[in-house]
Amino acid sequence: MRLVAGVDSSTQSCKVVVCDAETGALVRSGSATHPEGTEVHPDHWWDALQAAISAAGGLDDVEAIAVGGQQHGMVCLDEHGEVVRPALLWNDTRSAQAALDLIDELGGPQAWVDAVGLVPVASFTVTKLRWLRDHEPDNARRTAAVCLPHDWLTWKLSGAASLDTLVTDRGDASGTGYWSPATGEYRRDLLELGLGHDVVLPRVLGPSEAGPTTPAGAVLGPGTGDNAGAALGLGAVAGDVVVSIGTSGVACAVADHPVGDVSGAVAGFADATGRFLPLVATLNAARVLDAATRMLGVSHAELSVLALAAPAGAGGMALVPYLEGERTPNRPDATGAIHGLRLETATPAHLARAAVEGMICGLADAVDAVRALGTPVERIILIGGAARSEAVREIASAVLGLPVTVPEPGEYVARGAARQAAWVLAGGDEPPAWELTGAVETRADPTPEVRERYASVRDMTAPRP
Repeated sequence: MRLVAGVDSSTQSCKVVVCDAETGALVRSGSATHPEGTEVHPDHWWDALQAAISAAGGLDDVEAIAVGGQQHGMVCLDEHGEVVRPALLWNDTRSAQAALDLIDELGGPQAWVDAVGLVPVASFTVTKLRWLRDHEPDNARRTAAVCLPHDWLTWKLSGAASLDTLVTDRGDASGTGYWSPATGEYRRDLLELGLGHDVVLPRVLGPSEAGPTTPAGAVLGPGTGDNAGAALGLGAVAGDVVVSIGTSGVACAVADHPVGDVSGAVAGFADATGRFLPLVATLNAARVLDAATRMLGVSHAELSVLALAAPAGAGGMALVPYLEGERTPNRPDATGAIHGLRLETATPAHLARAAVEGMICGLADAVDAVRALGTPVERIILIGGAARSEAVREIASAVLGLPVTVPEPGEYVARGAARQAAWVLAGGDEPPAWELTGAVETRADPTPEVRERYASVRDMTAPRP
């Protein structure tokens, strides 16, 4: 048996899976936590990776490794390869004004869509570089290379010989704001528009192209961003929309052609197979449910029971879930809101139902945005920690008006990275066929009135005080 390893270095933790390269069967795994916050020193990721590798029984018998990681995080290195400052993560919104400045300076949203397939918001790396230039000019001047979390971990696994050995993949590069999925080239003029000067950027590898090796001789794959990794791990194909409910909410679809959305709602990313991954991301997903459990003093399992005990539409109550501001729509200073609270709806069950419906409605808007660009929506694949909730599954099917396929719980970003590693070993035009087992389908009667009520109140939010 030939073994490969996949890594998922996410916002909250690091997971490592070791799989059979031919079948994808899980052999062993390990994990370790990351510190909280939207600003994290990359050394914490490296420490967590070492702990996760140890928990997985080590990688001495593994022939290839690939790293999936949280997208967009700004990792700045000086000329000696030292980290200049803690990384700003995707969910750090301090660069919201920088995004607006960059849009204006290039000539508006259409100019950005034409250049790199997206409109900058605070999540994207180029906006964080502009924030660095404007607020920490000394650190900006010290920056000699910029990479992303998965790039940095791949580089560390290779021994971090020199900045010139940094590599990335097209999927993660497409979320920087200075690489074009349509042309496959960096836009260094946009990099300089952000940071103020040119720097070393990782070499963009092809989907199955081998990168450097570890000191022990294992081949390193290109790696990819977490969403592209999940799509690869799930075996998503054209017509599939993956809806992920984790720290962030994501709706993404495999597409054969690049897309561009001048509204900025849909980012025209690349995927990990040579195709494309139009994607909508929200800041508010599973943490909306976390907040509801705290307010009600219940567990997640109890929240699910409460939500299903209330009627669809929560008696007219609607929760707008912008608890951390929001990325899509671009409202970094918005707050959440509850509308339609009356004496008869002032119950734990109604609030639980409104919380789940509000979270799902935000993601349903994301699915609609992907569909509006001509991407077919034939199957919803629901993943993430919240997909384990019966209420989330049933309400997602009702609100989306479609059957929802839920794979058995698993580390699909890490599995996707492992599948990429197996592809690097095997070669060929397509990744090895790994069967996905244990998926179940949930069907519920559509509830279009829930979407209608949500749409009537979602814009009635206040800015942060």
